[in-house]
Amino acid sequence: MTADLVYLLTLVGALGSGLIAGVFFAFSTFVMRALERLPSAQGVAAMQSINVVVLNPIFLGVFVGIALVCVALIVAALASWPRPGLLIGALLYLLGTFLVTGLFNVPRNQVLAKVEPASAEAGPLWQSYVRTLTAWNHVRTASALAAAAAFTVAL
Repeated sequence: MTADLVYLLTLVGALGSGLIAGVFFAFSTFVMRALERLPSAQGVAAMQSINVVVLNPIFLGVFVGIALVCVALIVAALASWPRPGLLIGALLYLLGTFLVTGLFNVPRNQVLAKVEPASAEAGPLWQSYVRTLTAWNHVRTASALAAAAAFTVAL
């Protein structure tokens, strides 16, 4: 991999990780708090809608695209060692953002998708969902932001 390509991928990794950190930061700090203030049926319905709408080419292109950039940067970091900033940034994004999403957030979203918003089970499920999803959003925010910082330092 050429130095120019590694530089470009590192820049894209930094910008993309920062963008994703901002998305998760917004969710953690005000979107989930606003939804939590709604009656459970409305909060569940709103979150179900968000979880459908987020699956669009723009968001997924950035979210998955940065994960692919990170894989390339791991290869570059190992091939041109020592490049710890590249390796650290890529691992932070892949493990703390991408993997956490797949292991913790997506399964909760799938459970929420199956509940009828006005049902008796929706209230307790919603309260648990808000707490756990927000906590994992904090992890994803911190990981993506730390990845952006590592990539920036590597530049």
